[in-house]
Amino acid sequence: MSAPQVVVHRDKELMAKAAAARLITKIVDAQAARGSASVVLTGGRNGNGLLAAVAEAPARDAVDWSRLDLWWGDERFAPDGDPERNHTQAREVLLDSVPLDPARVHPMPPSDGPYGNDADAAAEAYAARLAAAAGPEDHGPVPSFDVLLLGVGPDTHVASLFPELPAVREQERTVVGVHGAPKPPPTRVSLTLPAIRAAREVWLLAAGADKANAAAMALSGAGEVQAPAAGARGRSRTLWLLDEAAAAQLPRGLYPPASA
Repeated sequence: MSAPQVVVHRDKELMAKAAAARLITKIVDAQAARGSASVVLTGGRNGNGLLAAVAEAPARDAVDWSRLDLWWGDERFAPDGDPERNHTQAREVLLDSVPLDPARVHPMPPSDGPYGNDADAAAEAYAARLAAAAGPEDHGPVPSFDVLLLGVGPDTHVASLFPELPAVREQERTVVGVHGAPKPPPTRVSLTLPAIRAAREVWLLAAGADKANAAAMALSGAGEVQAPAAGARGRSRTLWLLDEAAAAQLPRGLYPPASA
């Protein structure tokens, strides 16, 4: 796994715009190299801020949206169309405004879907969908995502992997149902650390003073059970994208002083 790289931007708005530019470039490069690209989306204020910045970027038209696979790192186990679902929010800020191939958009099952209110069955189904999309070159049960986006919570959670809960300890399954999450709603579906680590690149997003302690803890060598963000690594690159407020507790030598 790759060692983390840290990039600090002046504020959350600049961070979102810069991350959007990075993502567009990465998708275009992947499509040029392999014909298609795959991205795992995240929700929350920073994930949605990035997608909104993509929607506003003139360069978004450089992406061939019909050759992009979209997956999700986690989801609130709520009915389809619920405003709290990451899929619903992503559609509102970006997805409904670009010409995606519906067959290549892979939301996690809702609580009123074919698996009813069984989050564990929904997780198993999503794991099977990932496995079906993985090719021989992926060497595992999930595709080698080009970019996997993660927001970092104030408690260091990523996706719906919360400190000390069973999901963060999972080493075999790629997707699990999460029960009793400390952040509402308590029932969720989430990728596990093994699935996250299959990505070529993992980008962790954190902005705001409430994320400063989490960023410092995760980047200081904390264990992944106590600080799940510390265990989120990409195979070729792990990139932390922060604003100055979220980076306030980091050693200055951890990132270049000229970061924009």
